[in-house]
Amino acid sequence: RGSDELLSGSVLNSPNSNMSSMVVTANGNDNKKFKSDDKMDGAPSRVLHIRKLPGEVTETEVIALGLPFGKVTNILMLKGKNQAFLELATEEAAITMVNYYSAVTPHLRNQPIYIQYSNHKELKTDNTLNQRAQAVLQAVTAVQATNAPISGTTVSESAVTPAQSPVLRIIIDNMYYPVTLDVLHQIFSKFGAVLKIITFTKNNQFQALLQFGDPVNAQQAKQALDGQNIYNACCTLRIDFSKLVNLNVKYNNDKSRDYTRPDLPSGDGQPTLDPAIAAAFAKETSLLAVPGALSPLAIPNAAAAAAAAAAGRVGMPGVAAGGNTVLLVSNLNEEMVTPQSLFTLFGVYGDVQRVKILYNKKDSALIQMADGNQSQLAMSHLNGQKMYGKIIRVTLSKHHTVQLPREGLDDQGLTKDFGNSPLHRFKKPGSKNFQNIFPPSATLHLSNIPPSVAEEDLRTLFANTGGTVKAFKFFQRDHKMALLQMSTVEEAIQALIDLHNYNLGESHHLRVSFSKSTI
Repeated sequence: RGSDELLSGSVLNSPNSNMSSMVVTANGNDNKKFKSDDKMDGAPSRVLHIRKLPGEVTETEVIALGLPFGKVTNILMLKGKNQAFLELATEEAAITMVNYYSAVTPHLRNQPIYIQYSNHKELKTDNTLNQRAQAVLQAVTAVQATNAPISGTTVSESAVTPAQSPVLRIIIDNMYYPVTLDVLHQIFSKFGAVLKIITFTKNNQFQALLQFGDPVNAQQAKQALDGQNIYNACCTLRIDFSKLVNLNVKYNNDKSRDYTRPDLPSGDGQPTLDPAIAAAFAKETSLLAVPGALSPLAIPNAAAAAAAAAAGRVGMPGVAAGGNTVLLVSNLNEEMVTPQSLFTLFGVYGDVQRVKILYNKKDSALIQMADGNQSQLAMSHLNGQKMYGKIIRVTLSKHHTVQLPREGLDDQGLTKDFGNSPLHRFKKPGSKNFQNIFPPSATLHLSNIPPSVAEEDLRTLFANTGGTVKAFKFFQRDHKMALLQMSTVEEAIQALIDLHNYNLGESHHLRVSFSKSTI
């Protein structure tokens, strides 16, 4: 579509279209008209004024600032002034964007930039002079539009080879934050109609099969997303065509979904997603998954929650919009479970602040994590795992904090505050622990082993937790670390709970985490 048509379409749909709006025109001499007369406290407008841009910044980078918040309908770069005007399809999207970036300073090429509402309500640009910007905008819009045929001029390399299959196989590396089926749906539906998704864990890696309606869309998605990070510096997408050409989905739940058949049962005792809720959920989550992957700027993970919060949206129960930090864990073995054991296991996925085993229902507990991402991560990795012989269920709680008992009240040690624990794994920003978060596995990674401790000592120690040690291997370059394999994941979970922070003497406390390797 020509950019005029693109623009007029967006102007007609705009909430401002019936205002006596101030129209901006730009041609060669009109740059003078673009006085930087925009004030910080101006009335909301879907046109945003961006200042202090680095000199060499491209249109794509500026457009990318707006993409997570909605459709970008026009752009005007004022190169000489290091400024730009960006027009979004709706005022709501612009408000969300301004609110978000007022809390988190945006950077382009490591320089802070400034975003505010423009006095202009609409951008009218002279196409001949703004050609490059319009071409970029059209390329981005084409990629974003469902089933958009990509024209040979803008993104020619995407159309070189015919697509093999409408089904993509997706592997996610460095999964430091949980990636859900909904996040995948959000990112991939930018390229066309997503019909079905199946997610699973294989070789300790989160994988998915995703089927488009059209092989061309699968081709475009692979081209654009392979190697991209979903969140800042983590969750890297590795994408290939699958040999399958059709997926057979039996259940609609958090592991698999057939979007063409909302009537499917959920299986596994999960309540089927009510279509009305599903629709509302899709609407709510439109701000939750950050398509940072689609822009050259990896948007910080908090952007999703912040964008939702900034828009003043309240997430549905069970959707971590503002990032609910409290988990409800049920079906616990009440004879065995303690706040300390829950602290140790859930502490693999985040910094546990408080644990409360419920007084009237001792097979259930509330666990408060340091932030919403950590609670999502713990939930996605621990729900359905076995702890003390019972399959535990982990869901988001409706509580936002775990209350401590009133002073002087004895609650039999059921509530514990771990806020100042020295054992938190993720206190240090950028800690190596962030890169080593894996699902529970039979193989454990041991570190901080003193020189005097031999393989036999460690084998005996771990066998005493009630399981069988199947294999052991010290790291060649560093005897402070080793891999140790138990016979089942459940045995490994038990061993981690019992032996993480175990004192091995010489002031060495053993550190235990799950490994993605096998021996």
